[in-house]
Amino acid sequence: MHRDALPPGHDSHDDEPGDLRLRTVWISDLHLGTPGCQAQALLHFLRHVECDTLYLVGDIVDGWQLRRQWFWPQAHNDVVQKLLRKVRKGTRVVFVPGNHDEFARKYLGTSFGGIEVLGDVIHTLADGRRLWVTHGDHFDGVIQIAKWLAHLGDWAYTRALEANHALNSLRARLGLPYWSLSRYLKLKVKRALAYVDDFERAVAREAKARGLDGVVCGHIHHAELRDIDGIVYANDGDWVESLTALGEHPDGRLEVIDWTARWAQAVRPKLPMALPAPSA
Repeated sequence: MHRDALPPGHDSHDDEPGDLRLRTVWISDLHLGTPGCQAQALLHFLRHVECDTLYLVGDIVDGWQLRRQWFWPQAHNDVVQKLLRKVRKGTRVVFVPGNHDEFARKYLGTSFGGIEVLGDVIHTLADGRRLWVTHGDHFDGVIQIAKWLAHLGDWAYTRALEANHALNSLRARLGLPYWSLSRYLKLKVKRALAYVDDFERAVAREAKARGLDGVVCGHIHHAELRDIDGIVYANDGDWVESLTALGEHPDGRLEVIDWTARWAQAVRPKLPMALPAPSA
């Protein structure tokens, strides 16, 4: 059956085993409900990755954007259906809400379609290390002190993503990979780098104060895996500016997974084969 002929919510890859097998996967900042969400790339990732436990580390659905304007294409519904199918096939899926889907914090301790909703959770790696899983917005001073400023920044960020989308539509037609303007600026602007470092150290300090070995978070859209004063700091990134996740291998080893190259290969325009030169 052709993909376009499939009924809504059906996944033509459902019966194909994932070619990347991990013990645990963390993803966050999908921002479903916004034009910036890279839903098709995320679906590609979810089809190719299998794990025992999948953590959704906040900002999965963007309630802020949906309150301003409804946006929910079929691809976003397909992501939700794919997550629910993973639950039915035996994957434990845990949702830790963030600030953009804070409405879900009213339902902590419950489950939706088998997806557990928890405020935070302690994950034990295969090698015995214990990691605190939290979205991380509680360590963002803008969110805690001036929420109106956070909403204003979110509006400006959305406009920047729209401009970036137009740029990448052109890049795709030229066969070039996805490129994020906001991610580029975040890595180049000194003040932005200082904010990221302050955030990372604050979250790591809290994990240490709790007597844990490390922390996994999201929120700042910057994938990272490093040691901060003896504490494992891991950020799984996002599916707006980048295409990243955090994975735990069967032996407990952690790895930031960047799906950009695999997605670019999957959608790269198929160039016609050159015709053989006519014989002399």
